[in-house]
Amino acid sequence: MESELNNLIKLWVLTTFSLSYSYHISAKISKGFPRLVSIFPVIFLLSILPFNIHGFHLGAAHVFVLSWMANFKLLLFAFDRGPLSPSPENFILFILAACSPFKIKENSVKVLKGETPFQGNEPRVPSLILEAVNKASLLTLLFYSYNFKQYFHKHVLLILYFFHAYLSIQFLLAVAAIPAQICLPGVELEPQFNAPVRATSLQDFWGRRWNLRVSEALRLTIYSPIKTISSRVIGSRWASLPAVFATFVTSGFMHELIYYHIIRKKPTWEITWFFVLQGVLVDIEIFLKKKLVATEKFRLHEAISGPLALANIALTAGWLSYTQLLRNGVDEKVIKEFNAIVEFFKRST
Repeated sequence: MESELNNLIKLWVLTTFSLSYSYHISAKISKGFPRLVSIFPVIFLLSILPFNIHGFHLGAAHVFVLSWMANFKLLLFAFDRGPLSPSPENFILFILAACSPFKIKENSVKVLKGETPFQGNEPRVPSLILEAVNKASLLTLLFYSYNFKQYFHKHVLLILYFFHAYLSIQFLLAVAAIPAQICLPGVELEPQFNAPVRATSLQDFWGRRWNLRVSEALRLTIYSPIKTISSRVIGSRWASLPAVFATFVTSGFMHELIYYHIIRKKPTWEITWFFVLQGVLVDIEIFLKKKLVATEKFRLHEAISGPLALANIALTAGWLSYTQLLRNGVDEKVIKEFNAIVEFFKRST
């Protein structure tokens, strides 16, 4: 545990120096390829640094925050786009924008700029700290339920692992955005999820409800550029199809990176195939909507299309995602890690 904490400190010291270089030096270089070349060493460093963290929760979280989200934002920064452009007023805000997955609500922009004074008695979203505590409590209950996993049917375990993943992502995003909420008082942040269980289709689930900060990052870095290029080749009507597919493939590769950190074995590409399959299905959905729904030839009611979409995701995720983790004993590793953390705090107190 102590060596892990030392590695974590080294990681953030190196990350801070790398981002300082990007803020003070790379920002002064002309946008485009010259700035991209200057930032490339930082992107490479942030891609490999998290692999010095071996714990499941800390390690996977840092691969997501640094190797994925921060690197995508730096790629956009190289071309003067994204949340890092224009550069924030000070370095602390630059670090927050790079490493903290948050988005300021549109009606809070004027508050941030000082154009509208913040009134303390105005309604605000629930504190991210309270949200993190709430998710941590639910995760703790899940961990303790794993002590009786030998009595659970394997399908019940899969459902528990699905909720574990969902709660873990929510907890991670809440914790990562807490510094932004503290440093930007009076500013409301956009929610990280938008009721995924109420999705009416695969397109609605992935594009407007699930993990919105990741969706936004992928939209800016992959979807929009490819759609612009495709519209010149195949026309605007079908330009979204290759853009959507490329976005899902990219997401698959980034999830594969996270899985590699967790499993530490040669990739089997199952999680990548999960996202490739989802990309194909979303493209089919878009095609059918434009051919049938837009022309009023056929429309599936949301009460049917929504559950079908969620069932599709649950079944394919169980087939290509969770079984891979179970096959490599990740569930046992997670339970063991949780018990080690509990013991560490018991000894500390």
